[in-house]
Amino acid sequence: MPNPTREALAVIAETAMTPPHTQPTNGGFGSPEYDVIVVGGGPAGSAAASIAARGGATVLLLERNVGPTFKIGESLMPETYWTLAKMGVLDRVKKAGFVEKHSVQFFSKSGKGSAPFYFDSMNEHESAQTWQVHRADFDELLMDNASEQGAEVVRGCSVRQVLFDGDQACGVSVRTSEGETVELGALAVVDATGQGNLIPRAQKLERLDYGLAHAAVFTHWQGAYRERGRDEGATIILHTEDGGSWFWYIPLANDVVSVGVVGDQQALITDSDLMPHEIFFAEVEKCAEIKRRIAGAVQCRPLQVLKDFSYKNLQHAGDGWVLVGDAYSFIDPVYSSGVFLALKSGEMAAEAILDGLDSNDLSASQLGRFEAELQKGMDAVLGLVRSFYSPDFSFGGFLRNYPQHQEAVTKILIGDVFESDFSAFFDHVAEYQQAGADLGSVSG
Repeated sequence: MPNPTREALAVIAETAMTPPHTQPTNGGFGSPEYDVIVVGGGPAGSAAASIAARGGATVLLLERNVGPTFKIGESLMPETYWTLAKMGVLDRVKKAGFVEKHSVQFFSKSGKGSAPFYFDSMNEHESAQTWQVHRADFDELLMDNASEQGAEVVRGCSVRQVLFDGDQACGVSVRTSEGETVELGALAVVDATGQGNLIPRAQKLERLDYGLAHAAVFTHWQGAYRERGRDEGATIILHTEDGGSWFWYIPLANDVVSVGVVGDQQALITDSDLMPHEIFFAEVEKCAEIKRRIAGAVQCRPLQVLKDFSYKNLQHAGDGWVLVGDAYSFIDPVYSSGVFLALKSGEMAAEAILDGLDSNDLSASQLGRFEAELQKGMDAVLGLVRSFYSPDFSFGGFLRNYPQHQEAVTKILIGDVFESDFSAFFDHVAEYQQAGADLGSVSG
């Protein structure tokens, strides 16, 4: 529903189905219009809306943008398969024409490539294969699916604030494209506003900085080099020769490749006198493999810059509200975990809300019940991210010394991070890094 007016939103509120659940107290709204209002139509918001609607809740999904929006985060982890299935969208994703992704490969600063990490080495199920997606198309597909699953989707409106009765979230205030304001009641509000951080900003929630103050400069290329066969869709991570930054190389549909360089924000952006395009091409000169791959290709998107993107809000749920996706946390993009963790958090939040509706309990403890489980998976990803940035770590060298951990590395790259114990793996990573540091100090 593009460009909604005040009347259009009012009609939505008046015609909403009677919620099928016993309703907890909801502030001044009495009988609210919705069980769930989801703010933000990215992967996390669409997952929460789809799964909650499939579970019988009345759901309104509000998206600020009227049409498709370009985003990075184009590479999916294989474990997204299971959330996509719960959303009822898996078959549509399979048929969408996205490039198939079977592996990840790393290139050291010397230019030497590791053996590819093939996902099916750990799992013979079809879920071992995932996709490289144009995010505008992927996000639209997920929002369309939310509508098909029974959620009402309204676009082109801006949620100004989440409404509270005391400490209990009880709805949202929406500004339409015509400048009118509408207030809508809900039993639960899902903040999926990404780095807009609607509730965290309003509630002044304390934020943890992961200490990974990085920046990215990225664009798309048409006609760049692509591998053949099952390796065509591999995500490739390449270090620059000085080890100061790294490139992602993600093949997409229509002969497009997404290429971005990531480095320390201070060194790459803040202290540089160069313009973004000068920064990008200066880094290309430090990576012979990237230079070879884009030689003869045509840049088909303007360069964009993203800064300081690794953090976690220390509170992720309250009475009647919950944060999902980037509104809760985002980890450095090196292992393409962003969309996976967004989808997973949306799934977990929806299931917590459905159970809370059934038990008449939408407290902070109920809506935030999945924090420990989600954090366990995030910690595994974050641990491998920190290893990647260590000057004394390389995948090839580590696995030559500890070949028994090939499975642990592959599991994290797949996204199979919620059930395994990675403590022995990370103990050996620390041991390997310390040995490298000791060797460096002796040789120095």
